Amino acid sequence: MIDLSTFMSALSEPTRLRAMRLLADGREHCVCELMELLSATQSRMSRHMAVLKAAGVVTDRRDAQWVRYRRHPDLAPELDAILDAVLTAINAREALSVASDAKRKNAT
Repeated sequence: MIDLSTFMSALSEPTRLRAMRLLADGREHCVCELMELLSATQSRMSRHMAVLKAAGVVTDRRDAQWVRYRRHPDLAPELDAILDAVLTAINAREALSVASDAKRKNAT
């Protein structure tokens, strides 16, 4: 059983949240993809993914020299709902920020 405080702690870091947004597509992503998309070093990205894996948020699979990660498919329903709510809130905030920036740009 996954500890709620460990789960929430794993989601409390911006890079890990951004990684989870990418993994929300349901596909596997290797560390090299995540590094490129999030502008992170290999060691930093691997460390963040290890935290997410230890918390039970993601699973990994070795594929030759790559490690591929995906959102844990068997996450408890209540934790899955929390993760969905967090990602939805982040997406909504980003959409508001983009709209606000566009409005300011058009006002000048």
